[in-house]
Amino acid sequence: MQVSEVTRAVAAAKSIVTSLDLVVDDAIVLHDSNKLTLRLLPCDVVARVAPVAHGVAQFEVELAQRLAGSGCPVAAPEPRVQPRVHERDGFEVTLWTYCEPVAHQEISPADYAHALQRLHADMRELDFPTPHFTDRIEQAQQLVADRDRTPALAGADRELLGDTLRSLRRVIGERGGAEQLLHGEPHPGNVLTTKNGLLFVDLETCCRGPVEFDLAHAPEEVAERYPGVDQDLLRECRILVLAMITTWRWDRDDQLPNGRRLGTEWLGQIRTALALPALGHGEGDRKRSPGRRR
Repeated sequence: MQVSEVTRAVAAAKSIVTSLDLVVDDAIVLHDSNKLTLRLLPCDVVARVAPVAHGVAQFEVELAQRLAGSGCPVAAPEPRVQPRVHERDGFEVTLWTYCEPVAHQEISPADYAHALQRLHADMRELDFPTPHFTDRIEQAQQLVADRDRTPALAGADRELLGDTLRSLRRVIGERGGAEQLLHGEPHPGNVLTTKNGLLFVDLETCCRGPVEFDLAHAPEEVAERYPGVDQDLLRECRILVLAMITTWRWDRDDQLPNGRRLGTEWLGQIRTALALPALGHGEGDRKRSPGRRR
């Protein structure tokens, strides 16, 4: 979120929660990206705040309510208030249960894979209208094609990203494999380690597609412990995801710290990945970094 908007966003969240008869004296910023995530005290509510134009908050709340209600490993809406989207001063605000993280506890690949497998199993049982993963690819393609929104992207790099997105969208689509509801971006930044186990957050990216698209966001050690993976499809999805998150880094409005440096590094990784039978090493930054405009 733009620095100039943060103060107003915090004020909007505090005002809404106070109007719901919960006590708010302080707001701690947990995460600042395309949305501002706050921990409000002493009521201990998590508020996610975004400009109204963002437009996916209702989708996220409804989906989270359905999934959490079935015991799915996701963060749940705050139970003390009605699960809905609140609007104030040009912002949409949603309220969530605060889950105390387990400090300094590394997520084991086996636990990560098991939690993601549970998530996918529960999602397969849910009938919920969601976008297709190719809609996400289309957004990246539009960004690559728009020179006004990506003015610093060099011609050869623009061509590389455009060709990669277009060709992999076609190749993966032609496979015609099984598809289901997905998280959309289950990277480590969207996994919480809590006393009740691992929980996935940030469901606004949920979409329909092959499970390999989700696994492409997770570390390789996680995918190795997930059963029944199509390794060729996973490799294609990894390159596709790398092209997508590289594209976000060249958006003129991208707010990820060191985003342009990462975008440059990832362009090199795409070239290497396309030239080799499997993705190379040196992906540590990508695995730890959120995928969208962070």
